[in-house]
Amino acid sequence: MIRRPPRSTPLYSSAASDVYKRQIMGQPVRVSEKISATSPGTVRYETNRPLTGMGHRYYRSVEDVKNVEDPADVLASRLFDRGGVDFLHVYGNVATVDITKGHDSKGIVEIVTSLFTHYGE
Repeated sequence: MIRRPPRSTPLYSSAASDVYKRQIMGQPVRVSEKISATSPGTVRYETNRPLTGMGHRYYRSVEDVKNVEDPADVLASRLFDRGGVDFLHVYGNVATVDITKGHDSKGIVEIVTSLFTHYGE
């Protein structure tokens, strides 16, 4: 018979559980936002992760989304759900967004940043 010493703390402490719940699971994406100097309604987002393979992806609406697990399609879905987006072009690690006239790009960086985050706070 193997004897074990008594535990001084419970197996799952509430403090440890609270810390675990606050952790973000997934891969945060770094994003740089670049507003076009020649076309003010066009904003380019460069990431540190590839969003597509070698092909170009074009989206005019959420109906163009084909695969709910593909990063470019997920991005398109989230951007069109947000509203204020006329067109999205994704190639490699760059997403180019045409903003609807009268709207701004506020909140898009957060959408792209959270693209590979599965759950968080």
